[in-house]
Amino acid sequence: MMPSKAIFKAVGAAALIGMATLNVARAADAGNGKALSESHNCAACHGPNLNKPVSGEYPKLAGQHATYIYWALRQYQIGNGNPNFGRNNAIMAAQVQSLSQSDLKDLAAYIESLDGALVLKK
Repeated sequence: MMPSKAIFKAVGAAALIGMATLNVARAADAGNGKALSESHNCAACHGPNLNKPVSGEYPKLAGQHATYIYWALRQYQIGNGNPNFGRNNAIMAAQVQSLSQSDLKDLAAYIESLDGALVLKK
Protein backbone atom coordinates (compact mmCIF):
# COMPACT_ATOMS: atom_id res chain seq x y z
CA MET A 1 0.00 0.00 0.00
CA MET A 2 1.12 3.52 -0.79
CA PRO A 3 1.38 5.94 2.09
CA SER A 4 -1.43 8.52 2.12
CA LYS A 5 1.07 11.37 1.54
CA ALA A 6 2.23 9.75 -1.71
CA ILE A 7 -1.36 9.19 -2.83
CA PHE A 8 -2.19 12.82 -2.07
CA LYS A 9 0.79 14.01 -4.15
CA ALA A 10 -0.15 11.75 -7.06
CA VAL A 11 -3.78 12.89 -7.04
CA GLY A 12 -2.71 16.55 -6.73
CA ALA A 13 -0.30 16.22 -9.65
CA ALA A 14 -2.95 14.56 -11.80
CA ALA A 15 -5.42 17.34 -10.96
CA LEU A 16 -2.91 20.04 -11.90
CA ILE A 17 -2.14 18.35 -15.20
CA GLY A 18 -5.86 18.05 -15.92
CA MET A 19 -6.47 21.73 -15.17
CA ALA A 20 -3.51 22.77 -17.29
CA THR A 21 -4.87 20.94 -20.32
CA LEU A 22 -8.29 22.57 -19.88
CA ASN A 23 -6.80 26.08 -19.71
CA VAL A 24 -4.67 25.86 -22.85
CA ALA A 25 -4.98 29.17 -24.65
CA ARG A 26 -6.50 29.08 -28.09
CA ALA A 27 -4.97 31.44 -30.61
CA ALA A 28 -7.39 33.91 -32.13
CA ASP A 29 -8.65 32.92 -35.58
CA ALA A 30 -8.74 35.93 -37.92
CA GLY A 31 -10.50 33.81 -40.56
CA ASN A 32 -13.38 33.16 -38.19
CA GLY A 33 -13.28 36.86 -37.28
CA LYS A 34 -13.76 37.77 -40.94
CA ALA A 35 -16.73 35.41 -41.19
CA LEU A 36 -18.23 36.92 -38.02
CA SER A 37 -17.68 40.43 -39.35
CA GLU A 38 -19.51 39.53 -42.55
CA SER A 39 -22.35 37.69 -40.82
CA HIS A 40 -22.89 40.57 -38.38
CA ASN A 41 -22.64 43.10 -41.24
CA CYS A 42 -20.05 45.30 -39.53
CA ALA A 43 -19.39 47.11 -42.82
CA ALA A 44 -22.93 48.52 -42.79
CA CYS A 45 -21.73 51.14 -40.29
CA HIS A 46 -17.93 50.90 -40.34
CA GLY A 47 -17.68 50.85 -44.13
CA PRO A 48 -15.68 48.79 -46.62
CA ASN A 49 -12.78 46.96 -44.98
CA LEU A 50 -14.00 48.57 -41.72
CA ASN A 51 -11.97 51.62 -42.72
CA LYS A 52 -14.51 54.06 -44.22
CA PRO A 53 -17.41 54.57 -41.83
CA VAL A 54 -20.71 55.61 -43.39
CA SER A 55 -20.98 58.41 -40.82
CA GLY A 56 -18.60 60.39 -38.66
CA GLU A 57 -20.39 58.87 -35.66
CA TYR A 58 -18.78 55.50 -36.32
CA PRO A 59 -15.07 54.80 -35.82
CA LYS A 60 -12.57 53.44 -38.29
CA LEU A 61 -11.70 49.99 -37.01
CA ALA A 62 -9.19 48.57 -39.51
CA GLY A 63 -5.72 48.20 -38.02
CA GLN A 64 -6.82 48.96 -34.46
CA HIS A 65 -5.05 46.98 -31.74
CA ALA A 66 -6.76 43.65 -31.06
CA THR A 67 -6.67 44.09 -27.29
CA TYR A 68 -8.48 47.42 -27.57
CA ILE A 69 -11.12 46.00 -29.93
CA TYR A 70 -11.66 42.95 -27.73
CA TRP A 71 -12.23 45.02 -24.59
CA ALA A 72 -14.47 47.53 -26.39
CA LEU A 73 -16.66 44.67 -27.63
CA ARG A 74 -16.73 43.12 -24.14
CA GLN A 75 -17.81 46.49 -22.74
CA TYR A 76 -20.72 46.56 -25.18
CA GLN A 77 -21.71 43.09 -23.94
CA ILE A 78 -21.55 44.27 -20.33
CA GLY A 79 -23.50 47.43 -21.16
CA ASN A 80 -24.93 49.81 -18.62
CA GLY A 81 -25.33 47.05 -16.05
CA ASN A 82 -21.83 47.97 -14.92
CA PRO A 83 -21.15 51.71 -15.28
CA ASN A 84 -17.45 51.20 -14.49
CA PHE A 85 -16.87 48.94 -17.47
CA GLY A 86 -19.89 49.07 -19.76
CA ARG A 87 -20.46 51.03 -22.95
CA ASN A 88 -23.88 52.37 -23.82
CA ASN A 89 -24.78 51.81 -27.47
CA ALA A 90 -27.90 49.79 -28.19
CA ILE A 91 -26.86 48.83 -31.74
CA MET A 92 -23.43 47.54 -30.73
CA ALA A 93 -24.82 45.82 -27.63
CA ALA A 94 -27.31 43.92 -29.81
CA GLN A 95 -24.58 42.98 -32.30
CA VAL A 96 -22.29 41.36 -29.72
CA GLN A 97 -24.68 39.77 -27.22
CA SER A 98 -24.70 36.38 -28.93
CA LEU A 99 -20.90 36.22 -29.34
CA SER A 100 -18.58 34.25 -27.08
CA GLN A 101 -15.37 35.74 -25.74
CA SER A 102 -13.53 33.52 -28.21
CA ASP A 103 -15.59 35.05 -31.04
CA LEU A 104 -14.70 38.53 -29.80
CA LYS A 105 -11.01 37.63 -29.84
CA ASP A 106 -11.38 36.28 -33.39
CA LEU A 107 -13.10 39.50 -34.51
CA ALA A 108 -10.39 41.56 -32.85
CA ALA A 109 -7.63 39.57 -34.58
CA TYR A 110 -9.33 40.07 -37.94
CA ILE A 111 -9.79 43.81 -37.42
CA GLU A 112 -6.16 44.21 -36.36
CA SER A 113 -5.03 42.38 -39.52
CA LEU A 114 -6.73 44.91 -41.82
CA ASP A 115 -4.83 47.79 -43.37
CA GLY A 116 -6.26 50.94 -41.92
CA ALA A 117 -5.93 54.69 -42.03
CA LEU A 118 -5.36 55.03 -38.29
CA VAL A 119 -2.47 57.28 -37.36
CA LEU A 120 -0.38 56.41 -34.34
CA LYS A 121 1.04 59.45 -32.59
CA LYS A 122 3.99 59.25 -30.25
